Amino acid sequence: MSRVAEFTTLWRMLRGLPDAGSHAARLEAFYRPQAEHYDAFRERLLAGRPRMLRALALRAGQRVVELGAGTGRNAEYIADVVPGLQSLTLVDLCPALLEQARRRAARWPNCRVVEADAAGYRDRNIDRVYLSYALTMMPDWRGVLDNALAMLAPDGLLGVVDFYVSEARPPRGYVTHGVWTRRFWPWWFAHDGVHLHGQVLRRLHERLDLEFLHEGRAPLPWLPGLTVPYFIFIGRPRR
Repeated sequence: MSRVAEFTTLWRMLRGLPDAGSHAARLEAFYRPQAEHYDAFRERLLAGRPRMLRALALRAGQRVVELGAGTGRNAEYIADVVPGLQSLTLVDLCPALLEQARRRAARWPNCRVVEADAAGYRDRNIDRVYLSYALTMMPDWRGVLDNALAMLAPDGLLGVVDFYVSEARPPRGYVTHGVWTRRFWPWWFAHDGVHLHGQVLRRLHERLDLEFLHEGRAPLPWLPGLTVPYFIFIGRPRR
């Protein structure tokens, strides 16, 4: 990635998500100028994606849905598995990012790209549903989780990897972040329409039986010495 492209993308992030218009229109205005360089810039930032996908135990014959798929970059992490899947559906609301996803998905006949709201997209009997650094950008994140759970087959798995900050008193066994972390990172990310809080992890804990959990911290390329919390959660719906 060139210095000019990196500076342009960083400048767009510093300007933040536009305030006016629908959620879809705001996403398009924000991502259209940086879509071509989206993956290269965020590769150093979005930790844990391959690990989350490995923990989902993807296998041949499964039906898989990614909600908030963006450019479809995550499909590259499982490129050796995709041809054996019954289907891989990439769902997103932003046309600029979906253009990149369609170029990527063209290599796999069983992969389709759908422009839709993650809370409203409908499918059934899905073996694996996952969200990668997407849930914190979705205004109706509770509705998205409900929709994801409704799509899953009885023995299906839901996977989520995302930034977050803990609650002041998280569930027993979960990481507790200090006051500075809980205040600074939500303020920092909110400018770009990313809303960090501990309620997502609690909601997952309440709705699913835990299969795998990792809570870690990722460095930020442009803020040396600072690390932002992220989590990986794999769970099975309670029936």
